[in-house]
Amino acid sequence: MNTRTGTGDFYDNIPVFNVFPKLMDPALYHRLPDDWTIGIADIVQSTKAIREKRYKAVNMAGAAVIAGLANAISNHDFPFVFGGDGASFAIGPDVLDLARQSLADTATWVREELGLTLRVALVPVGAVRAQGLDVQVARFGPSPNVAYAMFAGGGLGFAEAALKRDEFAVTPSPTGSRPDLSGLSCRFSEIPASRGIILSLVIVPAPGAAAAAFRSLIEDITGMVENSPLASRPLPSGGPPLRWPPPGLTLEAHATRKAGKSLRLRRAFLYFRVGLSYLVLRYGIKVGRFVPATYISQLVENSDFRKFDDALRMVLDCTPALADALEKKLAEGVAAGVVRYGAHRQKAAIMTCFTPSPTHGNHVHFIDGADGGYALAATALKATAA
Repeated sequence: MNTRTGTGDFYDNIPVFNVFPKLMDPALYHRLPDDWTIGIADIVQSTKAIREKRYKAVNMAGAAVIAGLANAISNHDFPFVFGGDGASFAIGPDVLDLARQSLADTATWVREELGLTLRVALVPVGAVRAQGLDVQVARFGPSPNVAYAMFAGGGLGFAEAALKRDEFAVTPSPTGSRPDLSGLSCRFSEIPASRGIILSLVIVPAPGAAAAAFRSLIEDITGMVENSPLASRPLPSGGPPLRWPPPGLTLEAHATRKAGKSLRLRRAFLYFRVGLSYLVLRYGIKVGRFVPATYISQLVENSDFRKFDDALRMVLDCTPALADALEKKLAEGVAAGVVRYGAHRQKAAIMTCFTPSPTHGNHVHFIDGADGGYALAATALKATAA
């Protein structure tokens, strides 16, 4: 497929697959139209922010890119990937101007509200293909309610490198500008590992690696995880821990207050409203069409803890023995010139949520490690290439 196509029209027509180890099947992927654009964003000096124990804010900034764009283009579904300290997505020409404005506003919000620097870029697909690379997308459905994008072809890697060279940059909006971040929150407490550790993995092909060899190794890794009783998604079946007050309340206040309005008053309002939500979830109180048990079940099923964006990224609750086995398999792949990888182990996971409506099943929940997660795994990966 390589025609001028609107965002929703193209993406909605891609069939959804639901068996994750099949993600390397080329037949699942569809070429983005030539007139589409890749959006990419990351936090500058995210490792420093992590050392300062600000990883929840780093995650909030990455998720804000997706939430702001989703709200800006409202009725259009679009492919995106949450990367912990950033995000990637693709959109058609019909919403390009809205995307540019949303990214610019989000960069300003991140700087003024979170004290972090978010760099953003919009890279034309044509610029990717001019380099002999491609951008292809598939849709993985972890549940009947949501589908997450998988990207292949090398285009996202090119876009990330271009971002870091300050190419195709989006200039932040003027002071006081704000994206619409309705539905963005991080109210849940850390989710402790139940099997021993939370393992964050980032796996990329080694330079010059044969595509067939990389595909085979990724299939082996995902198969080891899928078929093992020693690993699972980080969320337990009963949902994440519920505690009061929630640790992410101040971040949510930053996300939802209007420019120039009091953070203290917004936080007080949320303290009351989120308190009611806590009681509803804690005691399973049905409110209108909202059924707490249904929401929690969907939250677990919809959780985004594994993805592919030219790199395999996973956050797993697993035993140390399985983590050792996975890293041994990957080290063999490194020695054979097939992959490079980074891993980071921690005691808990964290979750950032985007819930446009609590009564619809399409709410999304981004999982990362609670102590550096994807960002520190990526740092470890970079060290192997030095």
